[in-house]
Amino acid sequence: MIDKNIINHLSDISLTLFRKNFFGIYHGALSKKLDYQNFIINTYDAIFDEISEKSFCSLSMDKYDYSWKQASIDAHVHNAIYNQIHEAKYIACGMPPYISAIALEHDEINFKDYFGQTLFETIFVHDPGDFDSWYKRNQFEIPTLLKLSPTNVIVIKGIGVYVYDRDINSLVKKIAILENSARLLAIKKQIKDI
Repeated sequence: MIDKNIINHLSDISLTLFRKNFFGIYHGALSKKLDYQNFIINTYDAIFDEISEKSFCSLSMDKYDYSWKQASIDAHVHNAIYNQIHEAKYIACGMPPYISAIALEHDEINFKDYFGQTLFETIFVHDPGDFDSWYKRNQFEIPTLLKLSPTNVIVIKGIGVYVYDRDINSLVKKIAILENSARLLAIKKQIKDI
């Protein structure tokens, strides 16, 4: 059984990220490392604006049992991140529209606003290559890319964003700044085109 306080906290965070368009109705994943060999992650059918205890499953990092079949399609990626990046305590992945759209057209994103410049300055966009083999490769590529990222954030062209942190509030702050800064770039482009 998962601690109710953890579920309530993740539920609040999930709703906030859903309202900010980081998560779609069924698209995305949110997890928390419980200890050195267990983590919780949303189920494959979780609806992010209605997260409850039934929306999460607890997984062992070294034992693949029946509960893995209920977990998000990203569970193997989150497991690999927790195993390779020990300071990761929370992970979120989603497809926020502004940063995802900009990533389709650019190999790097240079932020122009204060918060984007201060926190990220430049984000490099990873091209996943062949989409057909992505889910076979992503659990190997994503942790490697995150280890190289100075901001604990990666943007993957046509896939979305992966973020990890030790603190859930820091994770949410990074997501919010990333998407808001990308939104400002999109608005700036629209104004320039007028």
